[in-house]
Amino acid sequence: MDIASIIQTITVYAIPLIFAITIHETAHGYVARMCGDPTAYMLGRLTLNPIKHIDPVGTILVPGALLIMSAVTGMSGIIFGWAKPVPINFRNLRNPKTDMIWVAAAGPGANLVQAVIWAIILKILFIVGIDSDFLAQMCLAGVSCNIVLMALNLIPIPPLDGGRIVTGLLPPGMAWQYSRIEPYGMYILFALILTGTLSFFMRPFMHLGSSIVRLFL
Repeated sequence: MDIASIIQTITVYAIPLIFAITIHETAHGYVARMCGDPTAYMLGRLTLNPIKHIDPVGTILVPGALLIMSAVTGMSGIIFGWAKPVPINFRNLRNPKTDMIWVAAAGPGANLVQAVIWAIILKILFIVGIDSDFLAQMCLAGVSCNIVLMALNLIPIPPLDGGRIVTGLLPPGMAWQYSRIEPYGMYILFALILTGTLSFFMRPFMHLGSSIVRLFL
């Protein structure tokens, strides 16, 4: 694939992916503030300005490398990344165990909402007759990367959001035992990636997200 095609692929995904990652983090902080923890707000992290959330490796390098690999090989792999985590002090939450569930679910929920918004924009483009291949591809990229990020974060492995949701749902003793997985969570995630089994665990969540998005197309 030539350089022009690679650049076009990066351009199509850049805006949807950056906002998918940063709004995900902002949502965590916003819900945490509603539940009693103002930490993210006090540190200026409740903003849609991507610069406040960008992690050079997770927001730029890793997604960019995956996009280039997908463009070069012609294969559609999993495109994901991460932003600087929004600081949350769970001890400040009014009901720490219950509120942790809502704070954790806010990120994947924000991604689902974004996927729906991109789908609605795509539908509007067709309805009003705007024939722009670039905009259509950007909308599809917005739907795709948000569903992937939602599904990835819902995998029940601490410290992913799905892991925190499970921890909040379990009885205290079991929750404590389950939370002990967290120091090894990222190693488990990378093992799933390397063994090619990550998509198996993401598939139910991706199917759910895709089904909801299709309701708006």
